[in-house]
Amino acid sequence: MNDSVNTMLLYAIDKVNSPLWDFLVLFLLFVGIFYTVATKAVQIRLFLHSFKIMKGSRKQVKDSHGITPFQAFVTGLASRVGVGNIAGVAIAIAIGGPGAVFWMWFTAILGMSSAFIESSLAQLFKVRDHSNKQFRGGPAYYITQGLRNKTFGIIFAIALIFTYGFVFNSVQINAIVGASNHSWGWSSYNPQLSLAGFQFELSWLGLLLVAMVGIAIFGGIKRIAKFAEMFVPIKAGLYLLIALYIMISNYQLLPDVFKLIFTEAFEFKAAAGGFFGSMISVTVLQGFKRGLFSNEAGMGSAPNAAAASDVKHPVNQGLVQMLGVFVDTFLVCTCTAMIILVSGVYHDAGFVGVELTQRALETEIGAWGGDLLAVLLFLFCYSAVLGNYAYAESNVQFINSNPKLMLLFRLCVLAMVYFGAVSSVPVVWNMADLFMGIMATINLMAILLLTPIARTLLKDYTQQLKRGIKEPVFKIEQYPELKKKVDSDIW
Repeated sequence: MNDSVNTMLLYAIDKVNSPLWDFLVLFLLFVGIFYTVATKAVQIRLFLHSFKIMKGSRKQVKDSHGITPFQAFVTGLASRVGVGNIAGVAIAIAIGGPGAVFWMWFTAILGMSSAFIESSLAQLFKVRDHSNKQFRGGPAYYITQGLRNKTFGIIFAIALIFTYGFVFNSVQINAIVGASNHSWGWSSYNPQLSLAGFQFELSWLGLLLVAMVGIAIFGGIKRIAKFAEMFVPIKAGLYLLIALYIMISNYQLLPDVFKLIFTEAFEFKAAAGGFFGSMISVTVLQGFKRGLFSNEAGMGSAPNAAAASDVKHPVNQGLVQMLGVFVDTFLVCTCTAMIILVSGVYHDAGFVGVELTQRALETEIGAWGGDLLAVLLFLFCYSAVLGNYAYAESNVQFINSNPKLMLLFRLCVLAMVYFGAVSSVPVVWNMADLFMGIMATINLMAILLLTPIARTLLKDYTQQLKRGIKEPVFKIEQYPELKKKVDSDIW
């Protein structure tokens, strides 16, 4: 993309980003602490229990139109585990230093409680699609039913469509192109075009990715869920094995690396711009931004996948999705951080995003490490694009399921896929921060207002566990006031 266009976009986006994130860092902190207290630390109290649920969640669902809890988990993980874990962590360390990793962990610990709340609510307020009888739900649905505010629900749906359907997909595609260029120099084969006085580069890789995404997105949530169930564990497992090998090979450096993370987490480095710019450390800001982008806790994305699952109690899926935040941040993101910090290449100038992680792998396991990451990143990002699309599609259907509108939406998705292929790293990431911030703010406000309902669900579930019931079942007839708000007969 032309440099002047990039500069104009960056300037316009940063004007909104700075005050938005000044507010959102404090808001995320408040909501995370509030839900940790309100749920009596559900992320710790029922952490081991959530693993038991996961263990038996691959069994066939009782409703053929639903997906299994495990499929909902990996569909959510398909979106979570992507460029944020590889490029996002690298950006956080490059800009905020090693201490940013600590704040990513901190965000995840608090965010697990928010993820639990939003996914439990999504299950309670899910509905059946009239055309295919599949379950649909998410923040737009629990806002509309729980708060009785259709307008607020539509505003959130639009925010999610722009965030996941358009901008986040651009980020994922941008990472694929960046990794491919670093490893194989594919951008050198792109022809140059001139249009209206601007010079443009035609990306043949971008066109290929548009075609691949176009073929996949016409399959719907069940096909995406099956794809995610097959590939997400494989790609994540392989990446974790590589990271484990590097950590074992450099075990003598690990104590110093962890010491560096914890000591630099509390070194103040003023963030640029914004009203609180002189008070919020850039280390904290990057940890919160990149942590939220990666684990999506409280953002309102994973609930869209959680709602499609067929479970006996809404809390069941809340606990399963809570694990997604843990896996994303404490396993995958930490592995990337260890690879980069052990290698020491984060000191090198000129490397940003996925290229920094590639450079770290090349340093530790040889030149083939960058090539391997390019291949792995394709799997990470391609499945993330499909997961993102599934979220956005559900919200387009919420607004209007007209086939012509759906076709227009899919064409816009493909256009943004190509935009990501030809844009610079700062532009797509800053756009992601902007739309992610707007969407998270709306969702966090909504779930705060719905807190009494979420606490009722959790209390019902834990009381059944105390009575010795191994698989709690939610019976909405026991809660007449709640039944009035739920616009379905699923429960």
